[in-house]
Amino acid sequence: MAVSLVRSHSEKQAGYRELVLEAPTIAPLVRPGQFVHLRIPRLEHRLLRRPFSIFMADQDTLTILYKSVGTGTQLLTQVEQGEAVSLLGPLGNGFPEPNNDHIPLLIAGGYGVAPLYLLASRMARTGVLFVGGRTRTDILCDDEFEALGWDVQIATEDGSRGIQGLVTSALDAWAANNAGAEPAELFACGPDGMLRAVGERAITHNWKGWLSLDKHMGCGMGACLACVQRIRQPDGSIEWERVCKDGPIFEAREIVWEQENEDNHE
Repeated sequence: MAVSLVRSHSEKQAGYRELVLEAPTIAPLVRPGQFVHLRIPRLEHRLLRRPFSIFMADQDTLTILYKSVGTGTQLLTQVEQGEAVSLLGPLGNGFPEPNNDHIPLLIAGGYGVAPLYLLASRMARTGVLFVGGRTRTDILCDDEFEALGWDVQIATEDGSRGIQGLVTSALDAWAANNAGAEPAELFACGPDGMLRAVGERAITHNWKGWLSLDKHMGCGMGACLACVQRIRQPDGSIEWERVCKDGPIFEAREIVWEQENEDNHE
């Protein structure tokens, strides 16, 4: 656990903010896909911390990209420069080392771009980012990825930017146009419906698909068992694993999705 000072806190675009924290004991250890558990000031009466993916990290600071969606994140928007916050981290397993013989495909839903940007910034080669959202205001960080040399493909459900449809539509179009080309490796972060659809495509195309699961977390360290997920083991058996401790990154073939509440993210 560390006490970190807020270096800066600003609006990135409507509804989304960047929080930069001085964290010299945590930031150098961060691997892409890991997260921090933050105690939100003025919410101390709530026992649980809140998990946030890490958007950027260097030797001294780490940056969180978040959306104000509820009581906790609304209070977080009030945190000011110079204020102290309590952090646990870095937590989770993070993404595995990419296979440089495969073209990397990053698939993000909304602010799921956050851990994928850190991953892209540390990759030895560039690839394609597929980013989707409900509308154009939910498309984040495309300029940052393009500055790294990535091809950015955008999809919005209302057609206000990029192609109209789900982000998997853009992925399907790319796969159809690149059939028989070099193999790909997928890295995805976003809502469960999107992750499930991306995982199915990874399996269909015989690609590795690394998915960052998002579960409600209690302790963030594997003790409370609030964020368990059924995972297929190498021997074929199925066991419950902790997303915060054993994940949040799992390969598509490992995840056993619930059969009920089928969604339409195909």
